[in-house]
Amino acid sequence: QVQLVESGGGLVQAGGSLRLSCAASGSIFRTNFMGWYRQAPGKQRELVAVISSDGSTNYADSVKGRFAISRDNAKNTVYLQMNSLKPEDTAVYYCNLRNGPSEYWGQGTQVTVSS
Repeated sequence: QVQLVESGGGLVQAGGSLRLSCAASGSIFRTNFMGWYRQAPGKQRELVAVISSDGSTNYADSVKGRFAISRDNAKNTVYLQMNSLKPEDTAVYYCNLRNGPSEYWGQGTQVTVSS
């Protein structure tokens, strides 16, 4: 049984910063991918950033240069540092773990950026 627990969302003014965290527990494969997706009202869920267990990263074009994903393998935790936030970054952010043949999602954390 794998569980993902997210924290760090909230309300911030445009130009501000937030840091999201997601801790995974349970049976975690040594090789895995952890990432963040987001879903704004009326829109489909989209990839924000993903990081492999060896540290390779991939970002959505819309967040490149503003967001940074990192992880602590010893803690099975992934982080998303979000800087220069824009109102269009407002969404529910979901943590994602691809663990062998299985995929897991966190419960989601709301990020609201006011203009």
